[in-house]
Amino acid sequence: MFHAIHHRIFTVAVIAVLTVGCLPAATDGVSPSAADIFGNPEYRAISFGGYRGLSREESPTVEQLVDDVLLLDAMGIRLLRTYNTAQFPQAERLLEAIRRVKSTRPDFEMFVMLGVWIDAKNAWSQAVWDAENNAWVEGTGPDHTQGDVENNSREVEAAIELANEYPDVVKAISVGNEAMVQWAVNYFVYPKTILKWVNYLQDAKAAGELPAGVWITSSDNYESWGGGNPIYHTAALTELMQAVDFISVHTYPFHDSFYNPSFWGVLPAEESLPFEAMTEATMHRAIDYAKSQYQAVVDYMAHVGVKKPIHIGETGWASLDETAYGASGSKAADEYKQKVFHDLLRQWTDEAGITLFYFEAFDERWKKADAPGDSENHFGLIALNNEVKFTLWDAFDAGAFEGLTRDGQPLRKSFDGNKSALLSRAMVPPFKSQMAVRRIDTTQPNRSPGQAVTERNYLIVHNQLRGDNDDSTYPSAPLKLVPWEGTTNIELLQDGVVRVETRAGDWWGASLELDAEVGENLSNFREGRMHFEIRGSSDVNFSLGFQTGSFLRGDQVNNFADFGPDAENEIGDAWRAVELAIPSIDGGTDMTDVTNIVAFFSQEKAPDRSIFVRNIYFSQ
Repeated sequence: MFHAIHHRIFTVAVIAVLTVGCLPAATDGVSPSAADIFGNPEYRAISFGGYRGLSREESPTVEQLVDDVLLLDAMGIRLLRTYNTAQFPQAERLLEAIRRVKSTRPDFEMFVMLGVWIDAKNAWSQAVWDAENNAWVEGTGPDHTQGDVENNSREVEAAIELANEYPDVVKAISVGNEAMVQWAVNYFVYPKTILKWVNYLQDAKAAGELPAGVWITSSDNYESWGGGNPIYHTAALTELMQAVDFISVHTYPFHDSFYNPSFWGVLPAEESLPFEAMTEATMHRAIDYAKSQYQAVVDYMAHVGVKKPIHIGETGWASLDETAYGASGSKAADEYKQKVFHDLLRQWTDEAGITLFYFEAFDERWKKADAPGDSENHFGLIALNNEVKFTLWDAFDAGAFEGLTRDGQPLRKSFDGNKSALLSRAMVPPFKSQMAVRRIDTTQPNRSPGQAVTERNYLIVHNQLRGDNDDSTYPSAPLKLVPWEGTTNIELLQDGVVRVETRAGDWWGASLELDAEVGENLSNFREGRMHFEIRGSSDVNFSLGFQTGSFLRGDQVNNFADFGPDAENEIGDAWRAVELAIPSIDGGTDMTDVTNIVAFFSQEKAPDRSIFVRNIYFSQ
C-alpha cells in the first residue's frame, strides 16, 4: 500500500513541477492580483533566503540571486516570502534579480510577499540576573510592551518604497515574523504593535501611497493567532484579525516531534511494518497535527466573528540534526521524512486552496553559525553544496535543472542519487511503546488551578505515595516538561524518573510547568518542604526548586537551592534524598501562583551533563 500511495504522490509532484513551470503569464499583459495568486495551487509558494555565508552581513549579490530565481522557477515556484526589508539588502536585490529575468523572458512570473521585521524595544538585549536579590534586574532586556520604533519604521517605509518600485512583483507585505509568539523572548511584541503597523499600511493604500492591490498580513505561530493558549485571546488580536487582508499561520510538527511529541512515533500495531510504511504512518499523523493547528485558528476566528482567508506562512522539515531531532532525540530529521512531509502537505494545501510558503528553498548556515549540525541550517530543499535533496530528485531526473547553476556550479543529487544509501541514513521513528514522556497528565479533577491545595502532600511523581486519599493529591492541570529555549532535553522516563540532559550554551534551564492560565495555589505549603531524590553529573553547578509568577509578565520569582561542586548540596552517581525547607529557598512569594512546579537553572556552560530526579513532592 505504501509503495502505491507514495508513487502516486511522487508522480503528481513531478507533473506539478513540470507543468507549473510552463504556465503562461496573463494573456492581457496585466500582472495577476493577490486575489488571483493566494489560494491558487498554480502559484506554488516558498520561503526564501539566499544567504550563503555565516552571517547575513554577507548578502547575496544580484547575480547570485538571479541564479536562485531561475532555480526556483525550475522548481515550479511562483511566490516567494522574504523576512527583512531595510535591515539587509537581500530583498531589494531579489526584486532586481526578478526584474532582470523578466527583461529577458517577458512571460516570466515570480511574485513576492515582502517581510517586514518587527522588534520589541531593546530587542536582543539580555536581562541581568541579580543573584543577591534573586531577581532579574529591572530595565534590562526587551520591553515587550512597545516596539523598536526606529527599526520598525525603517522596515515598513522600505517595504512601501519597494512595493511602489516593483508593483508587478510585490503582491503582499507581512508585518512581523513570529513577532507575537511569546517564546520569542528576545524580540516579541503584543498584537497592538503589529496592529499599529498593519493599520499604517492599510491607510497608505487608502491614500494611494501604496498599490491598492497589495495584501497586508502578519506571519505568526498558530497560537499567536488564537489557536492555542488562551493567553493570546485578546481584544487587540481580534482587531488585528479584522485589519489584515488574510491570516498567515505557522505550524511546525517537526519542532513538536521533540517539544510536544503527542502525535509522534510508531504505534504498537505498526512496529512490525516495513520502514517505509511505518514512517509514512507516522508522517501522516504529523500532517494531521499541522491540520489541527490550522483548524484551531479557523475555529477561533469563527468564535470572534472574523472572516478572512487563512494561508500557511511557514512550515517545513529539516533533513539533518545532531541534537534534539537527530538520532539521540526525536529521530525526525532526515531527507526521507522531509520528502514525505513536503509531498503530503503540498497535496493537502493544493486540494484545499491554501497557499503554503514551504520553509525553505535553500539551506542557510547563518542561523546557527557556531553549530553546523543544527537543524536550523538544514531546512532547505537544496543544500549549500548544490546537492538537490530527495524531495527534488524526480524533478532533477526530469531535467528541470538542466543547464542551471548556483554560484557557477551545476546541481547534483544528494547521496549520488542512490536511494539505498539515503534509506540507510534515514532513522526509524521512535516506538511509542518505548518513548519517554514530556507531559504528565495525572491530575486532580476536583480542583481548578488557582484554588488552594489543602491536602498534606502534593505529588509530582512518586513511586510509593498515591493521591487517592485525604492526605495526598496531584496537580490541578497537566505538567509540561519544558526545555528552556532548547538548552536541555527533559523527559519523564518509564520508571518515573525525570531526566535533564544539558546541551551546549552559556546557560541552561528546564521545568515542569503547570499547563494552565494561572499557577497552582500552594500557599498552605509556605512553611512546608520540597522532597525529591537526585543523582547525576557531579561537575555541574545549578539551582533547583520552583518558580512563581511569569517571566513574560515580569513578576517571576525563583525559589531555588544551589547544587553542584561549589554548593552545599553535592550530587553524584548514587541516589540521594533531599528535603528543602521552603522558607530556606523562599524568594519572597506567597506561593499562590506556582507556575513552574519544578525548575532547573544554571548560568554556567556545561554541555552533555545529566541530572536525574525522582519521587518529587511537597509536604505541609
